[in-house]
Amino acid sequence: MDSSPGGGSGDPHAIPAVYRGNAGRPGPALFTLAVDGERFAIRQAGDGGTTYDWLSGPNKGYGFASSATPNRSVEEHRESIRVFLAMIDPDTGYIGDD
Repeated sequence: MDSSPGGGSGDPHAIPAVYRGNAGRPGPALFTLAVDGERFAIRQAGDGGTTYDWLSGPNKGYGFASSATPNRSVEEHRESIRVFLAMIDPDTGYIGDD
């Protein structure tokens, strides 16, 4: 569990987390991206980070957020999405419990 102020790990790499809407409403979709057969809409979050709406996922409105800005390379977005997808429980379509 992270105990650093602000909930960050201090790691400069973005770590996906479930977006619960407490950082302001995300803006309009900047672009969509297909990764490993799944589609995501990428938006700028209200706090300047990035939200990823899982358009092809089994649970409407599900996705995740990153504190990194959306003006990163497409490959960086793909890597964030792959990390998120690796955490998904295939039976529920949600991030699984460890």
